[in-house]
Amino acid sequence: MKFVDLSASNLEEEHICCAISDKKCREGYEKKKDWLRSEFKNGYTFRKMDVRGKVFIEYVPIESSWLPLKGSNFMVINCFWVSGQFKGKGSGKALLQECLNDAKHMDGVVAISSDKKRPFMSDPKFLKAHGFEIIDEAPPYFKLWGLRTNSSATYPGILDSAKAGRCPDEKGITAYYSDTCPFTDYYINNALRQYAQKKKIPLRVIHLKTKKDGRKMPIPWVINSVFYQGELVTLELKAERHLEKLIK
Repeated sequence: MKFVDLSASNLEEEHICCAISDKKCREGYEKKKDWLRSEFKNGYTFRKMDVRGKVFIEYVPIESSWLPLKGSNFMVINCFWVSGQFKGKGSGKALLQECLNDAKHMDGVVAISSDKKRPFMSDPKFLKAHGFEIIDEAPPYFKLWGLRTNSSATYPGILDSAKAGRCPDEKGITAYYSDTCPFTDYYINNALRQYAQKKKIPLRVIHLKTKKDGRKMPIPWVINSVFYQGELVTLELKAERHLEKLIK
């Protein structure tokens, strides 16, 4: 398998996989590229198969991670996606091995996932099958999975401030998002705003622009999250369908 690493020098020629053909997310696509340019300086890796498809992994040293985690000398998987015709062909295993190779001088690798397969999260069954174990938890369903390559190392953990499971604003809808995903800008600032306006529900949107912002999250997630009256409703992009069920 041939892999390509995105960098500041090839970012304009290479696609970033997940929003290849989604024209409505074009602005978010460019914002993700800008975000990558900034984070490459902090050791961020975006590695993909040299194909036109969604087959890639993103990871970064924990010291530079936006996730509200505590610890040192571990690699953090941010986004890990294998879809379509590339599933079931060893692509995921190969990408994970690339991450492990880059972390060979570190103490291990961690990833935030869940109690079951959820959109935009690494598959916990896949992680478990490849030696990861649950090393910390946060409500309502977040799990920190870890694979230690140094048996004497202390595992990272989730910051206590990210174990609230709720957001502090309990009036209407509160949405957090970052430019770490090319889809979030459109779905938060268009679809969700339109829904809130139509339903006459107060909406507060919080754009996470820095690592410091991410580390203040009440849950261990920085891509996209939507709360209603303080309760976490969904991490998915089309939040209105989940909100509609809850509000009814």
